[in-house]
Amino acid sequence: MNTLPFFVYGSWTEGMVHFSKIKDFVVEKTDAFTLGSVYRLRVGYPIFIAGGSDRVQGQLLQLKATDFLLGILDEFHGYKPQDENRSIFFRQKIEAVDGTTQQRQEAWVYAMNPRKIPSGAELIHGGDWRQSLTEKPALTNRLTDQQKAYVQKLGISVGREIVPINTEIYRELMRLELIVDKGRRLGLSKLGQEVFRYLP
Repeated sequence: MNTLPFFVYGSWTEGMVHFSKIKDFVVEKTDAFTLGSVYRLRVGYPIFIAGGSDRVQGQLLQLKATDFLLGILDEFHGYKPQDENRSIFFRQKIEAVDGTTQQRQEAWVYAMNPRKIPSGAELIHGGDWRQSLTEKPALTNRLTDQQKAYVQKLGISVGREIVPINTEIYRELMRLELIVDKGRRLGLSKLGQEVFRYLP
């Protein structure tokens, strides 16, 4: 079986929100780290930038090599192999260190295009994104079930579809800057769209 080594961090690590999308492709996994920089998005989750000097923790996964899997990962990360300059993330090779054996291994990682770092993203000094999430949980973990459900409904609505809402949830989501009022209907703000991407 052909496998691809991937270094994953943040929402793609075991126990986090996006691991379920890839768990059936995982052949082997171990804790690992690499050098780079990490920024915290407004939603709370980290993004990795290659080339820094902080020790960034994550997992080294051996994934079944399938076009389907790469399609899922590339689409989520906005990676455009045909025009990398327009990509939100780059799929690139880095050197990861196996946390158990201390062996170094070349692995793929999705590293954000430095020109696409969102406004409001904050550098996590030292690269410890786990500590950052412990000190201040991700916004998705601070929403009520009703708030999450409404963000999801707006996230999948199309065209001029109107999604009914009650006044209380409207006020809460406006206060959190997750929705924008477009007159006859509501839509997700940029932050709301980010939250939608990180909901299970």
